[in-house]
Amino acid sequence: MKKILPLLILLITTAAASAQQYVLSGRIRGQQNEPVGFTSVYIRNSTYSTTANEDGLYQFKLTAGTYHIVYRFVGYREQVQVVTITDHDVQLDVNLEAEIFEPANTTSEYNRKTDRGMDIMHKVLAYREMHMDEFKTYKCAVYIKGVQKLVSAPKSLLGGAVMKQLDLDSNGRGILYQSESLSQFNLQRPNKFKEIFIASKMAGENTAFSYNKASDLQVNLYDNIFYINGLSSRGFISPVASNAFAFYRYRLEGTTVSNGRTIFKIEVIPRHKYEQAFKGYLYIVDKEWRIYSADLLLNSKDNNINLIDTLRISQQYVPILDSVWLPTSVQFDFKGDVLGFKFEGYYLGIYNNYRINQTFPDDYFDGEVLRIDTAAKLKSAAYWANTRPVPLTPLEARYYEKKDSIAAVKKSPEYIEALQHTKNNINYFTYLIWGYNASSRNEKDSLYVYPFLQTFYYNTVEGFGINAKVRYTKVLDDFRTFSVTPALRYGFSNKLFSANVHSEYKNDPFHHVKFYTDFGSDILDLNNVGTRSLYFNTLSTLFYNNNYVKYYRSQYGDIGYQREIKNGILWSAELSYATRTQLYNTSFRLFRDVKDKEFTPNNPLAPPGAHYDEKFPLFPQNQALTFKTSLTFTFDQKYITRPTGKTNLPSKYPTLTLNYRKGINNILGSDVNYDFLSADISQYHIRIGLSGYSSFKLTGGDFLNRKTLYFMDYNHFLGNQGTTFDPTYIGSFHFLPFYTYSTNGAFLEAHYQHNFSGSIFNKIPFLRKLKLEEIIGANYLTTRDNRNYREFYVGIQRLIFRVDYGVSYTDNKKYIQGIRIFYGIR
Repeated sequence: MKKILPLLILLITTAAASAQQYVLSGRIRGQQNEPVGFTSVYIRNSTYSTTANEDGLYQFKLTAGTYHIVYRFVGYREQVQVVTITDHDVQLDVNLEAEIFEPANTTSEYNRKTDRGMDIMHKVLAYREMHMDEFKTYKCAVYIKGVQKLVSAPKSLLGGAVMKQLDLDSNGRGILYQSESLSQFNLQRPNKFKEIFIASKMAGENTAFSYNKASDLQVNLYDNIFYINGLSSRGFISPVASNAFAFYRYRLEGTTVSNGRTIFKIEVIPRHKYEQAFKGYLYIVDKEWRIYSADLLLNSKDNNINLIDTLRISQQYVPILDSVWLPTSVQFDFKGDVLGFKFEGYYLGIYNNYRINQTFPDDYFDGEVLRIDTAAKLKSAAYWANTRPVPLTPLEARYYEKKDSIAAVKKSPEYIEALQHTKNNINYFTYLIWGYNASSRNEKDSLYVYPFLQTFYYNTVEGFGINAKVRYTKVLDDFRTFSVTPALRYGFSNKLFSANVHSEYKNDPFHHVKFYTDFGSDILDLNNVGTRSLYFNTLSTLFYNNNYVKYYRSQYGDIGYQREIKNGILWSAELSYATRTQLYNTSFRLFRDVKDKEFTPNNPLAPPGAHYDEKFPLFPQNQALTFKTSLTFTFDQKYITRPTGKTNLPSKYPTLTLNYRKGINNILGSDVNYDFLSADISQYHIRIGLSGYSSFKLTGGDFLNRKTLYFMDYNHFLGNQGTTFDPTYIGSFHFLPFYTYSTNGAFLEAHYQHNFSGSIFNKIPFLRKLKLEEIIGANYLTTRDNRNYREFYVGIQRLIFRVDYGVSYTDNKKYIQGIRIFYGIR
């Protein structure tokens, strides 16, 4: 044993030494000694790569050995340096030579019929599907870095407080936002992926858009349509799409030889101006007819992108195997100008350690597209210094140091106390529309006071009234939350006082579990899917004599439960008991006299011309014990798993919901006896390539048993009366009366809407700059007693503002036509 022990120590020491890593670093410059930022640097015959920072600095961590280091950047000749690492760090500065492409044409005149670039791209498109199918699966490590900077601003708007808040220099320049992430990315063609966040770091305020995940920067130019989330609702045609020749011309600008391969530089030229197409260059490998690199450009003027003025997309491909090339880096560079504030930035993705054709378990791609490790945001500065592949610039390092120092100060009790006092100060303007929030120092307790616009109201049943409502929320821990919402309501005309409490308990955010209870009394709308808010009903009643909403009184109690029983399957159930009482008009005030216009009775089924003060019975006082349940199926449900819960993402397939409602008779004196069954299928934001996106909803149902039910038990529809409307929900009507079509029989309703996202107006010069979105839609409803109601409309939208013009028909007769507007308030 004594003889073996020294040998074991020697072997362990030798192994440790051989595993020792050393740093290869340097600066990359051009022929004029200018820094060549964001140069791709990788080790030949490996999948280990990095990228220089914007100052041209790069670094590798390598074990002892000899390496062929490849330096590549668009516009410069690829350079290979042989480096031997022994027992110390190595400094290697590189000067890149400008790439000289041998001209393809002896004349400067471009002939699209004879130019060889068209022939080359025909071959690229012929090989397109083969290159897409070169692998089935892979996994790799991905590093994402993003920086957003303000480069100039109007001095008149840069006060000392603003500059201090944004941490700007005297010229109004500085970093606004900076982020890094490191993840493992797993992909299975054609469209399954799972990303596991290992580490993430963010500082500052994201003022434009953000791509912090590997999936955000998945740029596959071999796909037909290229989508850029956050910048456009429309897709862009890839210059390597199967139908690319309908959108592009190609010009061979020149050829060069790089490491034994002939590379063609192809200029990408859109056939039409103001098209969803790129400008720029593709670099193509001769004989293999694959992409070597890409340098493509979009701009706001020609391509109708939002938020920014220009976006440059650069991508470098490297051979992972002889027959498989994959991106080693992708970069989005952007610039913009908003009201004189000029900003720029980039998002950079570096792909390392590719492992091709990995075998994943059958259930590995189960819908989870991102999993965030519990400690991902807790990594230390030392961890990042040792791990990040791209060195920080001095400005970026100082920015992190400042933000880390500020974060430490913000954790002090004195700062938290001062901040909390400021946050809890009431702003009366925001309270008027959005309400008021206050919270405790540790954010465990919060109070929300509902907006003034929902507190004071007027209607013909109650007169002027007060509806005071607050919500208290208690965060018990990362997984459990309890909230209680008491409400008091009083009508000064009918002198009815109502009080109720809603409470909610959430204890499993990974399965969206929720318990809730309600009890008390309230004044409710006879249409239980909603009509007009208290605010808009007050305006229409006082100023236009339109008392659209019809009310009744309910004294009730209910209990409900919700749970996702399996990914994509959400179940909910509720049992309720209520005593319902009919109400009548008691007040008839006006702020202005409307000629030949009178109020209507508080009975939606009163005969035409009935006097508003007449008491037409609609239903007797009754008791109702009701059970309802629903199952919602979201097919191919994708989701993100965070340490504190699960977040479901929109599916690319329709969602199916089955609903059942039972009026239970002769228990607790219940008078109702009915069974109602319905189903709806819907999908929102269906991308239609270059033409925007569509949404639809289709619902049908019937009362299987209708022995005893009252008007509030009918199936109601989301109609609209008045000039304003709410377009945020596909399933509403523009002109449908609130109560006329409510039914106790079979029904079918359908809704469809398409948003062209500027694809029409972008071709009209004086409208192009407005960036308006064009909308068309149709709604349909048929019931047992009211057949074939239809609506057709067109609209324009910009941000939260929307104006629609439409026309409706009942049977074959025109019913209503007119304008509907929306400006963000519901």
